[in-house]
Amino acid sequence: MYHVRFKGNACEAGFMWGDALYRKGIRLLSQVPFPVHEGMFRFAEGCLPFYEKYYPEVLEEIGGIADGQRIRPEELHAVLFGMYCIMPSVCCSCFAFRENGHAILARNSDFLTSIEKLYMNGIYRLEGGYSFQANTTAFVEMEDGINEHGLAIGLTSVYSRTPQYGLNAGMLLRYGLQKCRNVEEFINALYEIPIASAQTFAAVDRKGTVAVIECNPQMTAVQYPGEERPFVLSVNSFHLKEMRDFRVTGIDNWRAEERYETILTAFGKKEEEGAAPTVFAQQVLSGKYGFICQYDRHPGPGAVGRDTVWSVVYDVSEEGQEIYRCEGNPSRKKYKKDSRVS
Repeated sequence: MYHVRFKGNACEAGFMWGDALYRKGIRLLSQVPFPVHEGMFRFAEGCLPFYEKYYPEVLEEIGGIADGQRIRPEELHAVLFGMYCIMPSVCCSCFAFRENGHAILARNSDFLTSIEKLYMNGIYRLEGGYSFQANTTAFVEMEDGINEHGLAIGLTSVYSRTPQYGLNAGMLLRYGLQKCRNVEEFINALYEIPIASAQTFAAVDRKGTVAVIECNPQMTAVQYPGEERPFVLSVNSFHLKEMRDFRVTGIDNWRAEERYETILTAFGKKEEEGAAPTVFAQQVLSGKYGFICQYDRHPGPGAVGRDTVWSVVYDVSEEGQEIYRCEGNPSRKKYKKDSRVS
């Protein structure tokens, strides 16, 4: 994972980053781990009006990156707008809970080992929005993060049967960090903005609100912690009753249901073990309670290497926020506190 800071005008910040990579001989389009085809350009063209209406700032940044890379913006649109939609990737685990005035969001990011050196942590201070720190496998889109107001969000992707034109999971999460102050504002945005992909979002804020949102182009459902289950969790399939008709079976979802059961098992033992909330979250993500990150990095000739490529715990309270991140698989590497501010 490499670390980048963006500040000022979105277009200029994008250009500086794209140009810096270009001068180092790094071409973003050559790093894309899937073939780019004409259908992706057509899908991106259909999504573009929704970005122009709801999120023009991110288009400005993409345009700047494209200029820095000496390519057309449409080439980046084709790669970015179809992610989670026409190129679904079903991996990652999230859970969130409250304890003693703290709201905890924990997430494992699972993806391909072949491009793990390109995964990015960014601190953004751009004009026209809130500052935030976030992690990503796709440079402009974000997969988990926290903003200056203490809103933390993490996503898991879900296989989409019927993607539609709109904003995808990574763009919606980034929109939340850049434009929303709390969980309620983020949920309201998800009801307003056309959604292109299927996904879940786990979110917490400084007021102590904890929620999981399961959504796709057809429906959005929200769950908060209750007496029977004082936490929320999400993997790569829908579990809320309103969303069960949208579940897709017979696909490789990276052992999603096994990861789901591991998190349930962990919370069943939480009281008796008595670990501090951030320690407990790290233990769950590290595999203490069962399968969640124990992938085979070297599956053999012709097979794709998979792993948990980073793991993060966000601890939010009225007093402030803390970030604990493991840059790699947490069963093998340690978490470190990130004291930088967004």
